[in-house]
Amino acid sequence: MLTGKVTAPEINTAHGWLNTDRTWSIKDFKGKIVLLDFWTFGCINCQHIVPDLKRLEEEFADILVVIGVHSAKFDAEKHSEAIEQAIQKFGIEHPVVNDADFKVWDQYGAKAWPTIVLIDPNGKVIGQHAGEGVYDTVRPYIQKLKVEYNDQLNRKPIPSHVKPPPDSYLYFPSKIICDNDNNIYLSDSGNNRILKITQEGQVLEVIGSGEQGFYNGGYADSTFYEPHGMALHGDTLYVADAKNNAIRKVDLKHKMVSTAAGTGELGYYFMDDMLDEPVNPNSPWDLLIYNDSMFIASAGNHQILRMDLGTEKVYRFAGNGREALADGNLRQAAFNQPSGLANNKHVLYVADAEASAIRTVNLKTGMVLTPLGRGLFNFGDVDGTVDDALLQHCVGVEVIDTDVYIADTYNGKIKVLDLSRGRVYTLTDGLSEPNDVLFINGKLWATSTNSHQLFKIDISTSDLQEVVVKQ
Repeated sequence: MLTGKVTAPEINTAHGWLNTDRTWSIKDFKGKIVLLDFWTFGCINCQHIVPDLKRLEEEFADILVVIGVHSAKFDAEKHSEAIEQAIQKFGIEHPVVNDADFKVWDQYGAKAWPTIVLIDPNGKVIGQHAGEGVYDTVRPYIQKLKVEYNDQLNRKPIPSHVKPPPDSYLYFPSKIICDNDNNIYLSDSGNNRILKITQEGQVLEVIGSGEQGFYNGGYADSTFYEPHGMALHGDTLYVADAKNNAIRKVDLKHKMVSTAAGTGELGYYFMDDMLDEPVNPNSPWDLLIYNDSMFIASAGNHQILRMDLGTEKVYRFAGNGREALADGNLRQAAFNQPSGLANNKHVLYVADAEASAIRTVNLKTGMVLTPLGRGLFNFGDVDGTVDDALLQHCVGVEVIDTDVYIADTYNGKIKVLDLSRGRVYTLTDGLSEPNDVLFINGKLWATSTNSHQLFKIDISTSDLQEVVVKQ
């Protein structure tokens, strides 16, 4: 019989619960199969297993309880309000406990995000698994527990209290680009659609039905799953359809959506794997076109990919697939969940989110460097020289001459890296997880993702002006 030997440690903490109106302890789940999910919301690998958890919850709805244990990496991730936003963003419906001080993490011996722990109906630990591939790993054990404990199982549902979405037109707006007519394309990621708007916020077109999915067709029928970065190439709008692991192609003239690259599956390539062979994107987060190539921030595999715009084949370009802050040539270098792209001529700038770093890729010499940032666990909110300055999970970047404008996401600020002086300063704060920055007609535009707003910023005064998006 499949039985655990160690009694599951307590999961309640002093920091409270979300998605529920009460606290929970292990003994409350007697007769249930329990799956603990240790996660931190900025971690792309944690986001990757959300569909696996949902699939298990649906398949074993009467006997399985999933409990999220949010053990934050970044300081900004410790706050319950921020965790609640992430719960909404990712569509999580099970209870989540805030493990801000790593008390539960330590008791269960977790060492990596994500880690899942399976507990039998008598409150004994069966085992744990770190990393992705959760469904195929865990399902056989749940099935076996279901058979062996059939007469002891508690089939009463465990209630959750999911907070309703805000009454706003935008829902977690993400990346922005501008066309030649100064109209703006905005990825309304939480609503799974792309909006074309005027600079006054008037909606001109809606691309996508708003439903979560992976369906090609007309604007009203096609579906996306958390779209982020975009790039324009003539009458084609390319979209980084992040959670579909795909690059979608929007024919602006005929108002049709198709798929340029990606199958929906997560593609992983390390070291010498699949060099000079077509590959699939993995949680693509941003796009940038330079000459005949489109560069893709493939956040899920910690790489920069390159699409040949002539063939629409995608190839590995920079990064060996390891999650690390390592400079060097294109194949030696390593990235940390790259999430934003910009360029100054032949130099590509990368917002390397998990290392809270700004990286450069010289497209002529093939060298990757780090003008700002120190490593995966070096983060904060410090201005000053590049040797002293710290960011916290930066996701967006824009470059004008020697100034690099940064969406310092978890600090809620727009910061500027002045390359000529080697210094970092704060331009403005008061944003809620800004995801992108873009200069349009002398103003710096920024998405305030978690407050569901779009702003433009006067860089001479730092004044924020909201642009209300409306139909």
